[in-house]
Amino acid sequence: MKAVEYRLPKEFDKSFIVFTEQGTYFPCPWHYHPEYEFVLVNRSTGRRMVGDHIGHFDEGDLVFMGPALPHVWVNDAAYVQGQAKQEASAVVVHFVEDFLGENFLCLPEMEPLKKVLDLSKRGLVINGRTRLQINCLMNAMIGESGLKRLSSLFAIFDILAHSTDYEPLASPNYMQHTQGYYSDRYSKITDYILRNFHREITLNEVASEASMATTTFCNFFKEHYRMTFVEYLNTIRIGHVCKLLADSDENVVNIAYECGFNNLANFNRQFKRLKGMSPSEYRRMLELKSA
Repeated sequence: MKAVEYRLPKEFDKSFIVFTEQGTYFPCPWHYHPEYEFVLVNRSTGRRMVGDHIGHFDEGDLVFMGPALPHVWVNDAAYVQGQAKQEASAVVVHFVEDFLGENFLCLPEMEPLKKVLDLSKRGLVINGRTRLQINCLMNAMIGESGLKRLSSLFAIFDILAHSTDYEPLASPNYMQHTQGYYSDRYSKITDYILRNFHREITLNEVASEASMATTTFCNFFKEHYRMTFVEYLNTIRIGHVCKLLADSDENVVNIAYECGFNNLANFNRQFKRLKGMSPSEYRRMLELKSA
């Protein structure tokens, strides 16, 4: 199943887009676009898919996504069948990277925000006090215009830049590039794994690539990636499996081998652990969503 590219019209007198999505259910299919996007669900429940992530959403759910990341919000059956007590409603904000000029992100004041923008390539679910603050600002933006509207977006940027109340959604395989503020060693490890995950990779091999002793590498990896090397490798592989399940009709067994799994029992166990369902159930969900 291929994601559809979506482009929303922008009003000529505005530098970015703010709109309310409201109706019986959210009709937009599996899609992507070149803009960064905030999605705040005010009313409705269901499942959201962001890259290879599948999770539940409820009222107040807030997600921030980077450009070209496929996603869809699928309402629960009561909304789709028109039996919910109220309509589904969400506030959405779109902006492109250079919406205030091509050198906008080069300004020194924007440096703290760059890390969050880079992480948004995987999609971020925003939690806690940060979510409450941003939700309030986004709801107010619907009735704002001019500098007030722009200042609200900058207030959101400021809150995010100084917060850690967010979690990545899609697997690391959706992060195709690392930014300069990451160390060379971090980038070298990540790039090596992304280039070679389809075959057997040993711990000693990756440690050598990073010019580290194996024990040192294990400690370094656990500290910086917040998981073991094997857990990270399986996350990468399962992420690519999900991409192939979505983009092709290839047999699940063949996909597993293509993505570096040489033991089907382990493959099924890892997929269930990370996605909460079997590969076949994941593919059926994609088919139902695209119907």
